[in-house]
Amino acid sequence: MNEHAEIPLQRPTYTPMAQRFRGFLPVVVDVETGGFDWNRHALLEIAAVPVEMDENGLLYPGQTASAHVIPAEGTEIDPKSLEVTGIVLDHPFRLAKPEREALEHVFAPVRAAMKKYNCQRAILVGHNAHFDLNFLNATVTRSGHKRNPFHPFSVFDTVTLAGVAYGQTVLARAVQAAGFEWDANEAHSAVYDTEQTARLFCKIVNAWPSAPGN
Repeated sequence: MNEHAEIPLQRPTYTPMAQRFRGFLPVVVDVETGGFDWNRHALLEIAAVPVEMDENGLLYPGQTASAHVIPAEGTEIDPKSLEVTGIVLDHPFRLAKPEREALEHVFAPVRAAMKKYNCQRAILVGHNAHFDLNFLNATVTRSGHKRNPFHPFSVFDTVTLAGVAYGQTVLARAVQAAGFEWDANEAHSAVYDTEQTARLFCKIVNAWPSAPGN
């Protein structure tokens, strides 16, 4: 064997999901918080749904991962936010986790889905997505979590997508315009809003023609 012979480069194997979104895995996220200021107000709930792809290239919502969060020391809670969300902080069945533990509980299945689809990074999908991303980033920084799988600033926002697809920007109206039911009594729960946003995102993307080469 010629020791000077070139060793062929091993090219990465891309899945259709990675090809569809340029190496990103869409993950739908919703947070419930103690207010609107991500640097000051507490994270109280977080839920995430990695988006999956079937053999025909159609997207569908994956399994939901969620956690109730113990308000971090030094953060604030506006009582009006609890009126909106209905969160009872001292409820005996809330079973809240510290911030870092809650993040890892949600991040672990995201990293598993990234590995499954050979994606380099997760990209946050949300309704008013930068609100969720800003709270997520603030919590990552505050808790010292070192393995955040999400892109630090890029998002897919279903406000924009639903505005283009259905002329609706309010989540409840967009979900109904997409042909799904909306239960106002379940709204403002991180799990419910995430799952509804995931259905909305998949419906819109599946109706859009695939990019050339996909």
